[in-house]
Amino acid sequence: MSDLHDVLILGSGPAGLTAAIYAARASLDPLVIEGEPSSTGDQPGGQLMLTTDVENFPGFPDGIMGPELMMQFRKQAERFGAILKTEKATRVDLTEQPFRVWIGDPEAAEPTYRAKTIIVSTGATALMLDQPNEQRLLGHGVSTCATCDGFFFRDHDIAVVGGGDSALEEATFLTKFAKTVTIIHRRDELRGSKIMQDRAFANPKIKFLWDTEVTDVLGDQSVESLALRNNKTDETSELAVTGLFVAIGHRPNTDLFQGQLAMKDNGYLITEAPSTRTNVPGVFACGDVQDDTYRQAISAAGSGCSAAIDAERWLEANE
Repeated sequence: MSDLHDVLILGSGPAGLTAAIYAARASLDPLVIEGEPSSTGDQPGGQLMLTTDVENFPGFPDGIMGPELMMQFRKQAERFGAILKTEKATRVDLTEQPFRVWIGDPEAAEPTYRAKTIIVSTGATALMLDQPNEQRLLGHGVSTCATCDGFFFRDHDIAVVGGGDSALEEATFLTKFAKTVTIIHRRDELRGSKIMQDRAFANPKIKFLWDTEVTDVLGDQSVESLALRNNKTDETSELAVTGLFVAIGHRPNTDLFQGQLAMKDNGYLITEAPSTRTNVPGVFACGDVQDDTYRQAISAAGSGCSAAIDAERWLEANE
């Protein structure tokens, strides 16, 4: 029979590692299943592992590289006794106590781990364009977060891909820094709400390219231009920009929990605010897997703290 853990944490971004720090300091010996690198960009440490300079995380007035910040999180969790495993959960069973988690073969008779409580911090993955150089230039002009990276594009010409509220909000925010922002949309009308459309149309810094798709991101060390194609005329062109913000949505990493944890229509886990409790007693969720509003490292870390405290209190009340 697999070992029984007081707290098992799925995910190792800011939320998961903060939960690990707090759970370890509470002598709960947390086990963190931090995930494995994948072809979709998911990897231990979460989305900050794909970020270069982080300037908006408190305590680092001169900024810090995303991977370095996550290494600091990791070291702090391990210092207090958290155990981190570079593994990927392939199946979870939350129907009875103790909860069961499989690594490797999901059909194996016995689970790899058992846990009294589980903290879900598997995050969300930004949807990308799947163009040839997009991943190579991620963090070097390609970004999925205007709030995180907009400051670096002061007085630059940049572009935003998308036509929904997220894209319009990102574009409007980026006009605080950029010289121009070009919204590239594959259709001839936007999907965003009327108020967001009105703001974008009224902003003199925002331009629009309709019926257009990005076919490649060009540049050696950083973004220099975009290869474009008009999907009605097939005409190709090139747009000189130094930044590309992809705002076509996020996908929460919740496939493991389908049919077991309550979710919103968009797949994000539902928690009982102001707590991190899910609909299953003893299971808690924090970070981007349940946050489709803020999606910031600092808010994820805060919810990780809450999840660890919620798990500690649940254990005290049920043992």
